[in-house]
Amino acid sequence: MRSRSSVAPSRVVKAGLSRFAIARPTILAQEGDTVIVEVTNKLLLENLAIHWHGIRQIGTPWSDGTEGVTQCPVVPGDTFKYQFKVDRAGTYLYHAHYGMQRESGLYGSIRVSVPDNFTEPFAYDYDRSIILTDWYHKSTYEQATGLSSIPFVWVGEPQSLLIQGKGKFNCSSASLTANTCNTSNPECSPYAITVIPGKTYRLRVASLTALSALSFQIEGHNMTVVEADGHYVEPFVVKNLFIYSGETYSVLIQADQDPSRNYWMTTNVVGRLPNTTEGLGFLNYYPNHPRRSPPTVAPAGPIWNDTAPRVAQSLAIKAHHDFIVTPPTTSDRVIVFLNTQNEINGYRHWSVNNVSFTLPHTPYLIALKKKLHHQFSQTPPPEGYDSVNYDIYNVSKNPNATTSNAIYRLGFNTTVDIILQNANTMTVNNSETHPWHLHGHDFWVLGYGDGKFDMNKDPKKYNLVNPIRKNTVPLHPYGWTALRFKADNPGAWLFHCHIDAHFYMGMGVVFEEGIDKVGKLPSSIMGCGETRGVGRP
Repeated sequence: MRSRSSVAPSRVVKAGLSRFAIARPTILAQEGDTVIVEVTNKLLLENLAIHWHGIRQIGTPWSDGTEGVTQCPVVPGDTFKYQFKVDRAGTYLYHAHYGMQRESGLYGSIRVSVPDNFTEPFAYDYDRSIILTDWYHKSTYEQATGLSSIPFVWVGEPQSLLIQGKGKFNCSSASLTANTCNTSNPECSPYAITVIPGKTYRLRVASLTALSALSFQIEGHNMTVVEADGHYVEPFVVKNLFIYSGETYSVLIQADQDPSRNYWMTTNVVGRLPNTTEGLGFLNYYPNHPRRSPPTVAPAGPIWNDTAPRVAQSLAIKAHHDFIVTPPTTSDRVIVFLNTQNEINGYRHWSVNNVSFTLPHTPYLIALKKKLHHQFSQTPPPEGYDSVNYDIYNVSKNPNATTSNAIYRLGFNTTVDIILQNANTMTVNNSETHPWHLHGHDFWVLGYGDGKFDMNKDPKKYNLVNPIRKNTVPLHPYGWTALRFKADNPGAWLFHCHIDAHFYMGMGVVFEEGIDKVGKLPSSIMGCGETRGVGRP
């Protein structure tokens, strides 16, 4: 359906979502389109919210789909309409954003094509999308119960890695009951991408893992990285692509190998002891049968605990020379976020600057707009930590640990630097990888480093020439990541670790900017906290 505004032609793209399934359909749109999605919650006992990951929601902060931040949840039986404009071409995602619900299977891709008469800085014949995930046999309810218990029960490693919703599992496991596994159904065969010999393919590769950092590789084929989180990359070639939860990449592959056989696509866990079996798929050379197994052993991934090549890839991602958006040379504010764990009254938490994040009963966007300031703490959260005395390489007792729902109030249109600082967890000799995702914005990635960030020396190493812009970025073990963004999108925006269990345990913050410039809030986002009784239309 087409509509016309007073500014420029645009389309309205409509879609619908209801029950859970593995890898929902891809939403296709063109830059400038308005997307309308009606979500009906047919779950019996669970609330729901859908986040449009990477869509900045300029002018529509209430459609960000973040329960507790921008809206009340969609309760069972209700239908909620999300409506937003896709202002930039690229590869994006949508997924559940209520509790740990995402890993149950409600997710999909958003593919936004370029405007008519625009030429991308690379050429290809065909366009394909794949989502990489991990899979637990325990329900999210069981996992959340363990995380919230004394004694603490960690979720453990996932049982499978999935490529476009398909994976494998050891059916001889003693924990399985009879008839649990079906090994003969053709639907259980690995996911296959069919290619025509001699053609070039754009693979839009995304990760929505609950826990795992991954390496993705295609047997016998190099991959040229050309896009990251919706921004064009100065092309570089990899044999394996490191990808973290919430990231999207476009890679080009040439179907230039022996066409008489198929080839393995594999995913492997990195950054954690790989107790999860690899994910398997096929690159199917037409006219071979798509379920025909390659004649080789699936290639092993890189060494799981070798951080150096992962940092090297992070540093290699730079803006394409024809699409550089130069960042401001200085910032108005610098906030340092120490990533670590603590215990509060015997409960294990993830924390930022020793504060574990909690959500208020009334979503921030509503509370701020309606001046319900008593709904969340007005004590400003810490903007740093004792970097002189804190030892990032050893377990810290963190005696002053606390929980809070306070937020960071940013001056509208100011430039903000965020320094993500990693540290040891409450386990000896352990520092984990954290993919951090910012809602409502893209940020410039200014740099990565090992060890403790030095406020006097390390800013001199920033890349201010051609930094890539992203919405999700890894924080590597015992290292730091530096970001810069403009607080120019009125609303309340979540910034959090994209690992489900980590955010559930408190690893996140909220930024407010320009709340007075937010338009009238739709009543459809209300119905909880102090807005209980304000019905949806």
